[in-house]
Parts: sequence; structure tokens; C-alpha cells
Amino acid sequence: MLNHTFWFYGVAFFAIILMRYFLVAGGTYLFFYQRTSLDINQKAPHIPSQDSIQKDIQLSIISASIFAIAAAIIISAYNCQLTQIYDDPNQFGLWYLGISYALVLLLQDTYFYFTHRLFHHPSLFHWLHQGHHRSRYPTPWTSFAFDPLEAIVSSFFLIGIVFIMPLHFITLIAVLTTMTVWAVLNHLSLDRFPLAFPHHWLGKWFIGPKHHSIHHLKYTFHYGLYFTFWDNIFHTQDPNYNTPRQLKQLEKI
Repeated sequence: MLNHTFWFYGVAFFAIILMRYFLVAGGTYLFFYQRTSLDINQKAPHIPSQDSIQKDIQLSIISASIFAIAAAIIISAYNCQLTQIYDDPNQFGLWYLGISYALVLLLQDTYFYFTHRLFHHPSLFHWLHQGHHRSRYPTPWTSFAFDPLEAIVSSFFLIGIVFIMPLHFITLIAVLTTMTVWAVLNHLSLDRFPLAFPHHWLGKWFIGPKHHSIHHLKYTFHYGLYFTFWDNIFHTQDPNYNTPRQLKQLEKI
């Protein structure tokens, strides 16, 4: 890898992160929010205000700058041979690529659950998480709309993990791609899918758009990022999730 200055990496990653945000979030928004609700039995979909979308985009631009600085720190440290990042896929075996990818997702989900739940503490919410919850009915634009302090805390995970755990560049890219796609899909509002989705085994193990939409509506449930097991262990899973009673309640919101 070419050895550039820290600020070169910062500017380059800022452009890449911002472009990715507008392409993925914007494309998903155009696809889902220029269509009618997918469930003909539901009421008309909520139309997000332009003011709400603009505020989400403004926060996302700030978040992009913070994550760009984090990425610049990681690459600069890699160039100084201070991280555990490696570039030869055979160094730990091809099997390790999959194992390390799954392990990072598990660790990130754990980090996210406990920090996210902490952000909702009354004494911290206003400073760390209120901006993200301005959108009661989130859109793909909300997926990257973090308060600056929240973005800083979130970036600590990726900065820390590369100093602790051997990770190939392919694994890092796969994790970042998963984060982006998962965040965008989970911020689709309830009326973009049938309320019955997902009601099968996937909905029991993985956080989906319905989980996170409920979180934006109720605040006290569903703090996970990818998986539901921490919510189940600490009883922050909505007890009425996937029940006919809850479906009727959500239809009235």
C-alpha cells in the first residue's frame, strides 16, 4: 500500500464513505420510498418530511468525517506496522477469513448492544443519541445519522479491533459492507414491508427492519445490531414481538 500522509487518507476516506452513503442509502430510498406499501392491507405509508431527511443527511456528513478520521488512523498505523492487519490470505489459512469475519460481527454486535443501551440512559441520551432518534419513522438516510459523540464511540470498535485481532483487508471490507447494508435495510420503516415480515426463524435470531422500527417507536426494546441474543438474555426484546396483538398495535401507530 502506498504510504501517504494522514490527512490524504482522511480526505480520501471521507469522499469514499460519503459516496457510499449517498449511493446505498439514496438508492434504497428511491427504490422503497417511491413505491406504495408492499402490504395492501396496511394503511398508507408514512411520508418522511424533507426537513427530517435533511437533518439526517447533515448528521451523516459529520459521521462520515469522524469515520474517515478513524479509517485514516487505522491505515496510518498499518503503514507503521502497528496493527494486526495482514495482506496475505494464506498467512492464517483461507478458513480464518470466514472465522474472523463471523467473530468480528459477534464482537461488534456485543459492543453495539451495550453502548447503544448506555446511550439511552436519560443522562446521556441528549448528548449521544437524540439526533438519531429525531426520525420516529426512520428512512435509509437515518442509517448513518449519528450524533458526533456516538460516532466517535462507535469508531473506537474498529480502531481497537485491528490492534487486537489479525484481520485481512478482505475481512475488513466484508465487515464494513455488512455494516452498511444491514444499517440501511434496518432503517426501512415498518410500512415498507408487510407487518408479518419476518415471522419465521430469521426474525428470532437476526435484527431486521421490524426490530429497529419498533426501537425507534418505543426506545426501550431491541438494542442489538445484527443478532437478537443479547436482547433475549437481558429481556430487552419486545415481549409482544411477532404476536397478533402487536401487529394490531403497530397498524394504529
